Amino acid sequence: MTQVDVVLQVATEQVLRAASDAALRPEIASFFDPATYTATYVVHDPATMEAAIVDSVLDFDPNSGRTSTLSADKVIDYVTSHNLKVKWLLETHAHADHFSAAPYLQEKLGGKIAIGADITTVQAVFGKLFNAGTEFERDGSQFDALFKDGDTFAIGNLPVTVMHVPGHTPACIAYVVGEAVFVGDTMFMPDYGTARADFPGGDARTLFRSLRRILSLPPETRLFMCHDYLPKGRSQYVWETTVAAEREGNIHAHDGIGEDEFVAMREARDATLDMPRLILPSVQVNMRAGHLPPPDDNGVTYLKIPVNAV
Repeated sequence: MTQVDVVLQVATEQVLRAASDAALRPEIASFFDPATYTATYVVHDPATMEAAIVDSVLDFDPNSGRTSTLSADKVIDYVTSHNLKVKWLLETHAHADHFSAAPYLQEKLGGKIAIGADITTVQAVFGKLFNAGTEFERDGSQFDALFKDGDTFAIGNLPVTVMHVPGHTPACIAYVVGEAVFVGDTMFMPDYGTARADFPGGDARTLFRSLRRILSLPPETRLFMCHDYLPKGRSQYVWETTVAAEREGNIHAHDGIGEDEFVAMREARDATLDMPRLILPSVQVNMRAGHLPPPDDNGVTYLKIPVNAV
């Protein structure tokens, strides 16, 4: 049995235990940001009231270059009104479509900022692209914790297993919390499909194998998306589904779609896509765990836009 098989077996057993034991099921609240189509989650253990916040959003207006905390403040209001104790600020990957609010939330609520250990690969690539200089460490030290495939931790009494699911980016991870999985950008709702795989370090074949890992979990496993883009034929944003629904109906990766077929589709589709509107400002912030680059000698912080480099 390979390490990948062991991790999948552990995650599957965790889901099955949680499904049969109400005490191991998380309470989950979602906060959707329509400006970036992002779903942020507050996950807590009702027994201990310990919580984690997954994929938070710091608002950013690219026209003015100003940040604001409206989205994050809604999360803070929920946490404080429910008397939750935030232990973790979890990132599924270095987002290319929004700024992380993890440092702001950490200042207000506490908790450790965590991401996948392969963030170092992302830092190496984008540190070079942005000419970040030697002061920018490429070792993941901006984060409080770096998770590898199969790592486990807890939110109160809730078991959490980390699954490395690269393909969209090298550092993508999914968090299996009880019988719920936070999949990041790896997949979307069945009628929208799957993540693109053409970012630096992305790979469609690797993405397919990551998808099959997630879809090998028990059918009743709840899946929570990081985004919803409201495809044609649907009038409401949604971001929760199940393994069974994805296996039956995902337009890119339902059961019966082979790896070569998926790769051909994904690569052809990716070739038609524009870069995300906020990729250049977002990645240089998120590779720093949500911290802005250090200010210049005039006290002003700048975000770089490399010209003709992407």
